[in-house]
Amino acid sequence: MMNSTQVSYFTLAAYLDTGPFKYLYFMIVMSLYIFIVSVNVMLIVVICVNRSLHEPMYIFLCSLFVNNLYGSTGLFPFLLVQILSDIHTVSAPFCFLQIYCVYTYGAVEYLNLAIMSYDRYLAICYPLQYNTHMTSKKIATLIALTWLYPLIACIVYTIYLHSHSQLCGNVINKVYCDGHSIVKLACSDSHLVNALGLILCFGVIFGALIVIIYTYMNIFKVCFSGSKQTRQKAVSTCTPHLASLFSFSVGASFELLQSRFNLSNVPIMMRIFLSVYFLTFPPLFNPVMYGLKMSKIRDPLALLFNTLGTRAAKIN
Repeated sequence: MMNSTQVSYFTLAAYLDTGPFKYLYFMIVMSLYIFIVSVNVMLIVVICVNRSLHEPMYIFLCSLFVNNLYGSTGLFPFLLVQILSDIHTVSAPFCFLQIYCVYTYGAVEYLNLAIMSYDRYLAICYPLQYNTHMTSKKIATLIALTWLYPLIACIVYTIYLHSHSQLCGNVINKVYCDGHSIVKLACSDSHLVNALGLILCFGVIFGALIVIIYTYMNIFKVCFSGSKQTRQKAVSTCTPHLASLFSFSVGASFELLQSRFNLSNVPIMMRIFLSVYFLTFPPLFNPVMYGLKMSKIRDPLALLFNTLGTRAAKIN
């Protein structure tokens, strides 16, 4: 029997032997990562530079885009190295660091979506009192809570996982490190570690869902009883948020199901796709959705592209 301090590395068993095609996969994943970083950074810059976008909704969006960068960076550079490598191993310290990054990203994403729904609730249900309710101090407090709670909770879980798991193996059947995969390797009683993970996970999920359900119940109530202008405002501002929420929830649900249940009957390529979906699709989908749907972001973004195009033409 070997405990967690004796495991110096983990083997990631979900990687397939792709032969010369690994270079093609590397280029595809690299292009996807470059695109994700480019569009998220571009939108963060647009929001920060334009004073007209220094409003609560866009500040929360900026926080969402920062988290997109954080989550994708926790996966893609590691994935690129593993695609080119013939031996798919990862050191134990880096494995636990990746677990921390992935779990923090997921928790921040859900909480960020929750405060965005609360912001839309105030804007649609209490438009005249909106500026009174959504003050600069409140915005800072909400963003701080969105980031600080996951950062602290996930580091507690990761440290507890590392120090209380006695492992009988080091093979993880995924393409990246996952906390529950470590728990399944334990040959000692892992009920406390498992319970802590479930408490922290569902605490975030249910807390965020309560806020989201409550706010949207009131938003729909106002829309059905309000004017056409109120309904149009609600649709234009809530559609991207609901799309982001649905996209991330589907991906996170796939990952939770795959971690907790035996999906060996599902083809391995499908399992790999489902496991990375919530780390790849939302960072790609969110900036595209908000950039195209919201005119206050789309117009400055178009102006930025026109300016860059004009300068490039002058240089040539």
